[in-house]
Amino acid sequence: MLKNLKRLTEKRSFRAHETHRMDELDGLPLASFRRRSWALLIDFLIVAILRAPFGFLRHHGSDEAVAGTFGWFMMEAGHKIEELAESVLYFGVALKLGKGQTPGKYLMGIRVMSLTHKEVGWWQSIERALGYGASLLEGGFGFVQYYINRNRQCVHDRIAETIVVYVRKPLARWSSPAGDPEA
Repeated sequence: MLKNLKRLTEKRSFRAHETHRMDELDGLPLASFRRRSWALLIDFLIVAILRAPFGFLRHHGSDEAVAGTFGWFMMEAGHKIEELAESVLYFGVALKLGKGQTPGKYLMGIRVMSLTHKEVGWWQSIERALGYGASLLEGGFGFVQYYINRNRQCVHDRIAETIVVYVRKPLARWSSPAGDPEA
């Protein structure tokens, strides 16, 4: 017990544990804002499609509380929490199981890369999903920060310590044998 206490109170120095990982990522092409926006739109459409059948099961109009009452506000808050949980579940699970790519990111040829680990972890996936809300705050300024940040990171990227890179390989140019265009 005394040994453990001594370890907790001993002086420490900072260790730059990300340095090796940063060197591995150095020079990767960053995804454009347009590709990232399209990927996010595709993913939100998928979430809306997945929610549609369940939306009919929990019809908000049948709630007994009168609009504007405390009970009504509590029910609305509960519905918003459900929607948040569904979105976080989709984005978190899709990003982790897709090894850094949600379906939208896959279609747009981009991938989320961890700045601290070889793969995006579960916690980073959840942080990123929750971070979308932070990026929407202040009228979406968290997304606009893409243009301000040197590594093209939005608020949710910095929260989760990630970057988004372009991974689709360019198409190889076709060249005919001996320069004959008709061959």
